[in-house]
Amino acid sequence: MMHFNRFIAVLALAAGIAAPVFAEEDADNLSYKPFPHMFIGIQGGGQTTLTNYSNSKLITPTASVSFGAWFTPVVGARLHANGIWNKGGITATPEDAKYKYKYATADIDLMINLVTLCGRKSYYPLNLYLIGGIGLNTAWDNGEAVALDNLLTDAWDGKKFSHNARVGLQLDYNICKNVSINLEADANNLNDRYNSKTSNRDDWQITAQLGLAFKFGYKKKPVAVVPEEVWATRIDTTWYDDVIYKDVTRDRDIKKEIFFEIRESDVATTAEQIQSVAEFLKGVRDAEITITAYADAGTGNPKLNMMYSEQRAQKTKQALIDDGVDPSIIKSVEWKGDTVQPYAENDLNRVSIITGHGIYTDKDPETVRKFRTEEVRYRVQ
Repeated sequence: MMHFNRFIAVLALAAGIAAPVFAEEDADNLSYKPFPHMFIGIQGGGQTTLTNYSNSKLITPTASVSFGAWFTPVVGARLHANGIWNKGGITATPEDAKYKYKYATADIDLMINLVTLCGRKSYYPLNLYLIGGIGLNTAWDNGEAVALDNLLTDAWDGKKFSHNARVGLQLDYNICKNVSINLEADANNLNDRYNSKTSNRDDWQITAQLGLAFKFGYKKKPVAVVPEEVWATRIDTTWYDDVIYKDVTRDRDIKKEIFFEIRESDVATTAEQIQSVAEFLKGVRDAEITITAYADAGTGNPKLNMMYSEQRAQKTKQALIDDGVDPSIIKSVEWKGDTVQPYAENDLNRVSIITGHGIYTDKDPETVRKFRTEEVRYRVQ
């Protein structure tokens, strides 16, 4: 018992030292393939065999060693050996009788990782294993039970061989790449009379152990080879449509208007209109124009309206000449009074209309194809 207590103390101390020293790697940054790999495990804890006696009084230390492998993230297997102390008990008068014996169990266990089975990744630091196995149990050194022959009529002597069918769970945490700590609880099914009693049903042994697993045999994760980048340049040509405006000279009809207020013929009130028409005429070559003035029939009388239209025609001519128009292009000056109404709207007929023809330049749009070049850098490899 003293040796077992020392074993548990060493196991707990090793786990406590390893935990802060080794930092668990991020799953995405592992430098190795987590599966497959092999492991060696050591465990220590307590066990009891279920009986009609107080089970809390039958708890004895137990220890295990195992060797196994994880073939995939979900499936693993191990060869597991467990022993060595056990107790039995019987209620008698004047006091209870307890007896000790020894045992060893060797099992082949299948292990299923429930975390990776149900999870989305192939690696987690914390895992829960479902364990199921079958093996052989050997018990011996049952002399204390045999000595109670007056109480235990079914006590066996020598050695007792039994099947061992196991089901259990193990909670395992990876401290680092090569070490994990685990807590395991198992229920082991054994032959009747294993505990020197006959109950006409199989006996059950319950174990709970804390352990360490030392993992090895990992394969290196392939390192992605990043090819060296090779760059080059090329000249790309892009074609597009553009619009330009081309000067075109044409002999075109001329029609410009100078509007006056009611009973007005003073070109001072129409200075902006005169200047605009004058600038246009100075840009025309070989021009011939006629100035015809009118008055509106809606106001005044024919005599006054004839006077206003004459004044408007003459003052329009002089204003254009004063603004730089060549007098030679003015071929005639006419006035109509209100005898002719060029516009349906009455007020628009107080007007001087410049008509004729001449050669002047238009800006005609023209679509042309153009291109531009651009140096482009691109990766060859």
